[in-house]
Amino acid sequence: MYADGAGLYLQISGDGERVIAKSWIYRFTLRGRTREMGLGSATTFGLAEARTKAKECRQLLYDGIDPIDARKVEKARSVLETARAMTFKECAEKYIAAHKAGWRNAKHASQWNATLRTYAEPVIGKLAVQSIDTALVMKVLEPIWSTKSETAGRLRGRIEAILDWATVRGFRAGDNPARWRGHLDKLLPSKAKLRKVKHHAALPYADLPTFMAQLRKEEGVAARALEFLILTAARTGEVIGTMPSEIDGEIWTIPVERMKAGKEHRVPLSKPALALLKKMAADSVFVFPGGKIGKPLSNMAMLKLLERMGYPELTAHGFRSTFRDWAAECTTYPSEVAEIALAHAIDNKVEAAYRRGDLFNKRIALMNDWAEFCTIVPSIAAKTVNGRAA
Repeated sequence: MYADGAGLYLQISGDGERVIAKSWIYRFTLRGRTREMGLGSATTFGLAEARTKAKECRQLLYDGIDPIDARKVEKARSVLETARAMTFKECAEKYIAAHKAGWRNAKHASQWNATLRTYAEPVIGKLAVQSIDTALVMKVLEPIWSTKSETAGRLRGRIEAILDWATVRGFRAGDNPARWRGHLDKLLPSKAKLRKVKHHAALPYADLPTFMAQLRKEEGVAARALEFLILTAARTGEVIGTMPSEIDGEIWTIPVERMKAGKEHRVPLSKPALALLKKMAADSVFVFPGGKIGKPLSNMAMLKLLERMGYPELTAHGFRSTFRDWAAECTTYPSEVAEIALAHAIDNKVEAAYRRGDLFNKRIALMNDWAEFCTIVPSIAAKTVNGRAA
């Protein structure tokens, strides 16, 4: 140890034969306790710089502040400031990575990425998450709040979740500027006030046999997929994702990851549905393959088909409403049988707790009757519907 004076020392370390390191040390006594504080390597800091550092330490000691503790506090503050400089985009990526394992499927994560990339990132993506305030959140939401209310509502919820995550992780502090209740609800109209619910366009059930006769004349995978969708009253995503392994005899079991309610769903297959499946390629990854190898049919293919057939106002999802109207008006099946056939979630928690079965045997009869109605001769169907004998 070579003293420079006023507590500053040059420390030379070696093994007895050669010098290994040279560093500056500041020695001081505070409250009866002697301590040593490293000021850095002599190869990095010269004597003048070491003396300046020692002087700063003495000034802290004059005010009764331990320079070692003060340095620790400053480093912690610097780390915190660096953390808070994390951008909204970085936080969004980390949030999605942390939560996607608990989401139903990969599509959910892609939807998060898509909405944030399209609407949020251009405005706040590069900004420090700590700096995001109500004005910036409004700048993201206002342009689409009235025109794309459903998307805007989901986007707001996603921004709120990401900012909450950033707060818990210590990347920001303060209230969440994206929260709705008691905050943004004072600045933006509720979705209920913006528009009435727009239901999927549905074909009247009396017109379905005529439509099905026309559909069966159409060629291509999209036509067969739509026919299967109608016969099973399933959703578009459930149909186009169907794999041969999901078909076991006369039962189609849709796995939980493709179900909206997050629960495995069994579908009884009628004779027309089974006959349709036999026509599809058995060597494909998907029952209804798309144009690219190993990919399913596009979710837009059935909509395009409907347009070509002269039904641009209809949607594939609307045929579920057609099925539900037929079941209610033309059959005596209990409503819960039709609801389970549609794989609707039970809103009543008490009822959900007691309904353990899936009424499968009753649904077999229901789906067979539905298939018979779908494939009946149009002229006979009209008489049947008018006579309510279905």
